[in-house]
Amino acid sequence: MWTKTVLASVLGVAALAMPVQAQQQGLKLGVLMSMTGGLGSYGEVGLNGVRLAVEEMNAAGGVNGGQVTLAVGDDQTSPQAGVDAAKRLVDIEKVNAIIGALSSGVTIPVATSVAVPASMIQISTASTSPEITTLKDGDFLFRTVPTDAVQGVALAQIAKEKGVKSVAIIYVNNDYGKGLAEAFAKAYDGKVTQSIAYEPKQASFRGELQRAAQGGAEVLMLLAYPEDGIPILKQALEGGFFKKFAFADGMKAPEVAQAIGAKFVEGAFATAPQAAGESSDLFKKLYEKRFKELPPKPYIDAAYDAAMLIGLAAVKAKSSDPKAIRDALRFVANPPGEAIRPGEFAKAKKALEAGQDIDYVGGGGPQNFDAAGDVVGTYAHWEFKGGQIVTIKVFEPK
Repeated sequence: MWTKTVLASVLGVAALAMPVQAQQQGLKLGVLMSMTGGLGSYGEVGLNGVRLAVEEMNAAGGVNGGQVTLAVGDDQTSPQAGVDAAKRLVDIEKVNAIIGALSSGVTIPVATSVAVPASMIQISTASTSPEITTLKDGDFLFRTVPTDAVQGVALAQIAKEKGVKSVAIIYVNNDYGKGLAEAFAKAYDGKVTQSIAYEPKQASFRGELQRAAQGGAEVLMLLAYPEDGIPILKQALEGGFFKKFAFADGMKAPEVAQAIGAKFVEGAFATAPQAAGESSDLFKKLYEKRFKELPPKPYIDAAYDAAMLIGLAAVKAKSSDPKAIRDALRFVANPPGEAIRPGEFAKAKKALEAGQDIDYVGGGGPQNFDAAGDVVGTYAHWEFKGGQIVTIKVFEPK
């Protein structure tokens, strides 16, 4: 039989063996965002989504007896820069979890080179590549956005509704571009005349445009980020290669129409993951109250959701250890349980501390993680109208 003296001695040794993260009070989030590079126009607003969640958590008394803090790394929309930034977050900043990256081409090497070897929980807020679903990540990589295996179906559905019979694709040569191009081509019942990869940051894309124009496609589907997408569009128009365009989430930025000219992208159709309903509306109100306006860019709500889920999981686990957070993540994210919406962290914290079950329904939609760490979701059919981004409808692809 254990005596109190022996038990205290054993517990003391165990405490010394515990990871530093599990013992510390509070929670430190590492945020890996594209503040520069191809996705630079999305970084700051995504970071604001995380900040909104952190402010809410701290207003409710923080997590595990301390404040929630942030350490931010700029991945520059580059795999090597992302890996370097992630190493700094893990090794120097000693974060308890990583939120990010945006680009699938950054998220995957960060996971395989940094997060998984360090047993670090990582939640991407924008990486949609189908490759992530089957990645051997030890159940440490999650995402709060649906896979492009479904967005490809959504794009094909809108193309059919628009009566588009033929499409040429130019896509960024990374996991995002390749995965989405393949998913669209598989689902599309029209003709894909060309599917051409491009390397980022080129001075000229005319070679790719000349090849894409062969076959006489009605529409150029450009799966890119604004940094390269804008010059590709300009060169497509200047060279007379294409006059009609289609996009996806990577080009959902007002800067595109501003740089090209509203009339040249008027009516171009596109898709992006987008939620609708009560939770989405609540998030929008919270964001607009704090930051005055909600930019028409994707994944801000997904960033908020990622931070909220990590915080809730840490409360449930009564620990800020990355493994403990991972193990509690599905408990707070998935049904059954009391529905928790944006703005309700204090309510959720109280419920968890009382031993109750919760089901987080986020600003980006229900965040129900499957065995691969994926979620399902709805999509927006959006277009440029008068230089503005307009949502035509939000739908579930069939």
